Amino acid sequence: MSKINLPRNLLIEAIDEAHESRKETPRPHLGCSVLGHHCDRWLWLSFRWAVLEKFKGRMLRLFRRGNLEEDSFIADLRGAGIDVDGSQSRVDFGGHISGSLDGIIHAGVPGAEKTKHVAEFKTHGKKSFGKLVSAASVEKSHYNHYVQMQTYMLGMKIDRALYVAVCKDDDQLYTERVKLNKKVAQAAVDRGKRIALSDRMPEPCTGASPSWYLCKFCAGYSFCHEQEPTKEANCRTCAHATATEGSTWNCERHGGSEIPLKFQEEGCDSHVVHPDLVPYKRKEAESQWETIYVIGGKDVLNGEAGYSGKEIIANPELCASGDAAELRKAFDGRIVG
Repeated sequence: MSKINLPRNLLIEAIDEAHESRKETPRPHLGCSVLGHHCDRWLWLSFRWAVLEKFKGRMLRLFRRGNLEEDSFIADLRGAGIDVDGSQSRVDFGGHISGSLDGIIHAGVPGAEKTKHVAEFKTHGKKSFGKLVSAASVEKSHYNHYVQMQTYMLGMKIDRALYVAVCKDDDQLYTERVKLNKKVAQAAVDRGKRIALSDRMPEPCTGASPSWYLCKFCAGYSFCHEQEPTKEANCRTCAHATATEGSTWNCERHGGSEIPLKFQEEGCDSHVVHPDLVPYKRKEAESQWETIYVIGGKDVLNGEAGYSGKEIIANPELCASGDAAELRKAFDGRIVG
């Protein structure tokens, strides 16, 4: 019997494309929710907007579902007699480290009715939820969630957290009270600041390799293991930009002035690609505001008198070939792809 191909579902494709087409500003800070991540390099690259994960529509819908679930968690807790404030409080440790809590519980947790708690809500797939239940410990099964709660407790000066998780497959619930561990919390914040304020890219994490499953599913795989340059041109991938302890970004090329968040996404024609974000050999240029990259055996001037970092990121081979030089000059054009 011949196979009958199912018709494409154009409606589902249209829904997913609508989600994928929405342009959102990358997270401007290094969030408490990622401080438990195992890899310093990934944290640095994501904070620098040098490696940005591109999600398909189905995944974006899953993320939306997780956000919408927070109202259900709040309603269930209140229905159980718990006094919970669902308005998102924020913690800010400076140095670009901050985060938003799901809620604050003022009273009513069984066995600790008068104790204040940080509330953390998570949705899980069946496998992830099973791992949590089997370990009976969020610290042992989902360490990044554990660290997230620790930083929230430290920032809010609350020494208990309530972790509430739901399995999306069958609506099973899991709850756990977590104690503040100041040593873990402070170490996570200090690590985040060290990474965010570093001008140079950290080394790969211990165990990193092309065959390691955590590397294989990482958005930075081609960058780390296939020597691909960054694909993102913005102020944070520019060598002139510096992250400050005051949680701002300053531009050395423009007199050390603060870079507005909206402008950080676009950058300017003075963009010089950060040397850690490209696999090319680098040479000194005559101007301190420019550099020379050796691409395909050819010297390519990166800076105002040559090709901007945006152009080199868009098409390094064309920049190196010189084929577009006359067109750029004649029409005051730029290479965009």
